[in-house]
Amino acid sequence: MTCNHQPGARYSRRDFGKLALAGLALPSLAGSRLLAAGSKINGVQIGAITYSFRSIPDADAIVKAMAQIGLSEAELMSNHAEQLAGAPSGRAAGPGGPARGGGGPTPEQQEAQRAAQEELHKWRLSTSPATFKAVRAKFAANGIDVALLCYNMSRTIADDEIEYAFQMARALGAKAISTSTQVSVAKRVAPFADKHKMMVGYHGHSNITDPDEFATPQSFATAMSYSKYHGVNLDIGHFTAANFDAAAFIQANHARITNLHLKDRKKNQGPNVPWGQGETPIKEVLQLLKQKKWDIPANIEYEYMGEDAVAEVAKCYAYCKQALA
Repeated sequence: MTCNHQPGARYSRRDFGKLALAGLALPSLAGSRLLAAGSKINGVQIGAITYSFRSIPDADAIVKAMAQIGLSEAELMSNHAEQLAGAPSGRAAGPGGPARGGGGPTPEQQEAQRAAQEELHKWRLSTSPATFKAVRAKFAANGIDVALLCYNMSRTIADDEIEYAFQMARALGAKAISTSTQVSVAKRVAPFADKHKMMVGYHGHSNITDPDEFATPQSFATAMSYSKYHGVNLDIGHFTAANFDAAAFIQANHARITNLHLKDRKKNQGPNVPWGQGETPIKEVLQLLKQKKWDIPANIEYEYMGEDAVAEVAKCYAYCKQALA
């Protein structure tokens, strides 16, 4: 099935700037609870993945920033959840956390990373449901629902780490897990999803040359064949950059889509750009959710180069409100 393209489905850079000026006066934290309750716009739940605020080192400040913007739904990164729960500080990147770029580590750094991972692993084994219920309470106190846990999984992830992800999601009250991983890992996750009866949304990027990476419609179909609890966390920006039709994919697979990531990229592996400068059909997709009344959270993922994460996410939220007006 296809969705007809609507003229004016994207906004220009000038329009984006106008939105920023017209709708961007950030509310005070004193009124955040009331404002956060209103980010379901004409039936479409708008939220954000906390990765959007990765430039903010303090996870408590991320909670306050989301409330200040007025967002009532969070896709919580596992490293932020663990920080809020009191995990050991100074942890290295590992299963469930963001990957680091750059050159390889020195032997000393490798040893420090190993020690940090061992300390974190011991902490994880000591957690209980109460550990993460307290985290959910922090969001709830600011009017924010933790709808999804984003727990990224490497090819070398151990079975107990996969089980831990589901236990954490359940304690947080999340409805589903989203994850950046590989198709081969999805096969290992399937029995855990079946056991916990919890949806897992596989996040795609735009690498269409490696069949083990999530990017093509076929890669998602393969994962979904492994379990009825396997679904798709469709990143409409990456999907567009890989030259696929996000609206048509949503039409065909809406029952298995856990959530969307909203960003603007250009086709042919184009870059992340401020919303309105790319070719991603953000407005068309939001209007589709509105018209069909599909219960699919549409989460802002701020990735383009901007001056301030809080201000830029607020601009993106203003864009969504205008698109759904």
